[in-house]
Amino acid sequence: MTRFRPCIDLHEGRVKQIVGGTLRDGGEGPQTNFVSDRPAREFAALYRRDRLMGGHVIMLGSGNEGAAREALRVWPGGLQVGGGITEGNAAEWIEAGASHVIVTSRLFSAGGEFLPERLAALRREVGAERLVIDLSCRREAEGGWAVYMNRWQTRTSLPVTKEVLGMLAADCAEFLIHAADVEGKCAGMDEELLAFLGEWEGCPVTYAGGARSLADLETAAVLSGGRVDVTIGSALDLFGGTGVAYADCVAWNRGQLR
Repeated sequence: MTRFRPCIDLHEGRVKQIVGGTLRDGGEGPQTNFVSDRPAREFAALYRRDRLMGGHVIMLGSGNEGAAREALRVWPGGLQVGGGITEGNAAEWIEAGASHVIVTSRLFSAGGEFLPERLAALRREVGAERLVIDLSCRREAEGGWAVYMNRWQTRTSLPVTKEVLGMLAADCAEFLIHAADVEGKCAGMDEELLAFLGEWEGCPVTYAGGARSLADLETAAVLSGGRVDVTIGSALDLFGGTGVAYADCVAWNRGQLR
């Protein structure tokens, strides 16, 4: 069954919603949809109150570790954490209260080549059952999608295919997949990607990117056969959006459990 999964995106220590792909090295700052006056721990407390499991805390750059740790202390075992995760610190984040650690860039060389030995090292540190692999992607001109890393600036050697998903599934508990081309734009989901992910019947998958209404949860459920969960960010009233009420997402999840 498709569930709503919450998020806490941290940039410069604050909860923000940023348009996908605008957070870059150098140049102009990111295009920001929302900056909260509330600390991350308050969002974590809200998710704990409503028993929303499997949300992700993403640290976008440096200066976010303190806020992330505060959120994990409030909802231990209820949140995943990503951003700067390596085999050297993964276990520390689990000890800090994360249910899982989320990894992307560490699995690749600076040029984007997949490095299976790093995935093996992470698995040794925390176990596959504690690993979420972020396969956030962009569309390819010739069709399909390629995984992007380094805040979605660098194309990697991995396409998003059933073969790649199958290759990686034994080494992780879940996949997190942001559709970077539509992330933060509230202009509609990548429905083709959702349908593709629904055809793959392996480990759990969470999709993020472009959701703009409560109806998108139903759309995702239909397209994916209920196999893919959805994160809603910029459209959510919690983050200054007008398209989706957080309370309605909580009610959706409760309805799915009946």
